[in-house]
Amino acid sequence: MSDIAALSLAEVAAAIRSRKVSSVEVTRALLARIPTWQPILNCFVRVETEAALAGAAAADAALARGAAVGALHGVPLAHKDMYYVAGSLAECGSKVRKGFVAPATSTVLARLEAAGTVRLGALHMAEFAYGPTGHNAHLGPARNAWDPTRITGGSSSGSGTAVAARLTYAALGSDTGGSIRLPAHFCGVTGLKPTYGRVSRANAMPLSFSLDTVGPLARSAEDCGLILAAIAGADPEDPTTAGAPDWDLGTARRSASGLAVGIPSAFYTDNLDADIARTFDEAVATLRRLGVRTVPVELPDQTAVSAAALVVLAAEATTLHAPWLRSRADDYGPQVRARLENGLAYSAVEYLEALRWRGPALAAHLAAIGDVDAVMTPASTSAAPTIEETDVGGGPGAEAAIVAITRFMRPVNYLGLPSLVVPAGWSAGGLPIGVQLIGRPFGDETLIALGTAFQTATDHHLKAPTDP
Repeated sequence: MSDIAALSLAEVAAAIRSRKVSSVEVTRALLARIPTWQPILNCFVRVETEAALAGAAAADAALARGAAVGALHGVPLAHKDMYYVAGSLAECGSKVRKGFVAPATSTVLARLEAAGTVRLGALHMAEFAYGPTGHNAHLGPARNAWDPTRITGGSSSGSGTAVAARLTYAALGSDTGGSIRLPAHFCGVTGLKPTYGRVSRANAMPLSFSLDTVGPLARSAEDCGLILAAIAGADPEDPTTAGAPDWDLGTARRSASGLAVGIPSAFYTDNLDADIARTFDEAVATLRRLGVRTVPVELPDQTAVSAAALVVLAAEATTLHAPWLRSRADDYGPQVRARLENGLAYSAVEYLEALRWRGPALAAHLAAIGDVDAVMTPASTSAAPTIEETDVGGGPGAEAAIVAITRFMRPVNYLGLPSLVVPAGWSAGGLPIGVQLIGRPFGDETLIALGTAFQTATDHHLKAPTDP
C-alpha cells in the first residue's frame, strides 16, 4: 500500500484482516513518521517501539494461524498517558506522578487489547487532565499539526494532534469539561464524549468522579464507533456503568434520513467568530440535504448549567488532590495548582446543591428538546488561538480567551449526555472548525449515524496537515 498512515481505522483494520498489509508493516509506517513530527508537535511522552513491533509480530502470527482476536486485530494505537497498564509508567502529565508504575490495567485498554490492538505508546496531556488548551508546565505545550503556533485543545492534547498528523489511527482521550471535543475541534479530527456511565473508567486517572468520561478521538465517526464497540458496556470495576448497554451496531449504521436535529436559538449562537457562524450554517444545510429534519429549540439557561458543572468539577478535583496539595503543592504547575486551590472556595452546601440540581436540569433539557434525536451547536466560538495568547503567564487576555473557547463544553458534561464533534469546515486562515452533535442519554449510536452521514457528504475529515 502506498500510504498506510493515511488509512482510516476501519480501512487499516480491514486491510490487516484481509492480509493486504501486515501489522508489522503498519506499525513500522507509523513509527517512521513519529520522529519527523514529534519535535514539532510534542505529542508523545513515550514511544514503545520494541514492544509495539513485538505485539505486531504476534498479531501477524496469530492471523496466519487463523486466530485473529477481534475487530481491530493488529492495529497500532497510542493513548493519553492516564490509562494504566500494569507494570508500566503512567505519569499523567505531572511531576507529582513522575515515575509512577501502574498496579493494574485500565478496563478500556484491556478491552482494546481483547479487540486485537497493539500499543504504540503514550501521548501528551494537560497536567492531571486539568486544562483546556494543551499547555503543560512540566512537558511544554503540545502543538497543533495544522499550525504549530496554535493550541491543540486539552486536556487530550497529544491525542488530538497525533491523530491529525496520522501518527495513530485513533487515541483514547477523556472528557470532564470538553477534553475530547475541544482537541477534535481545534485539530480537525472526530471526537466522541460518550454518555456518562457508558464506558468504564476503572484504573484510569480520575479528575471528577461525577463528570469524567472516556472516549476516542479518530479520523471519522465510523472509527469512533469502532472504538466504542470495543470499550462500551458494564464493568463491575466501575459502578457507574451498571446497566450500561453494549454497542448497538445496527443503530450506529442507520440512515440519517428522517432523524430530527434541534438548532438552539441562543447561547450557542452568541459571540461567534464569522468563520464559526458560516461553518455552522453550512453544516445545518448539509444535514437538511441528507434528509435530516432541523427544528429550532429553546434550551434552558445554559449559563446556569455551565456554572453548576464548574462547581462540581472544582470541588471534586480539589478533594481528589487534597493530600498532594498539602504535601507536594510546589510540584504542581502554577495554572493547575491555582485551579485546584480555587476549589477550596466552594462550600459543601454549594457542591451538594449543584449535584442535586443535575437530575432536574437534565429533565428540563429533555423537555425542551422534545422528540429531536440530537442538538447541533458550534464546538467553540473560534478556531484554535495561539499558544502564546492562551498562556496564563502571557498576558491579561489569556483567561478571557480560555473562558471563550470552553463556553460550549461544560453543559454536556453536567447533563451526562453524549456528544460528537466532527470536522465541518475551515477558517480563513486554514484552521479546522468542528460542530458538536449532542445526543439523548445513551443515544451515542445515533450520533455516530449522524456523523457518518455528514462525513459521506463532506470531505473535511479526510484532509490532513502537510508533512514537515
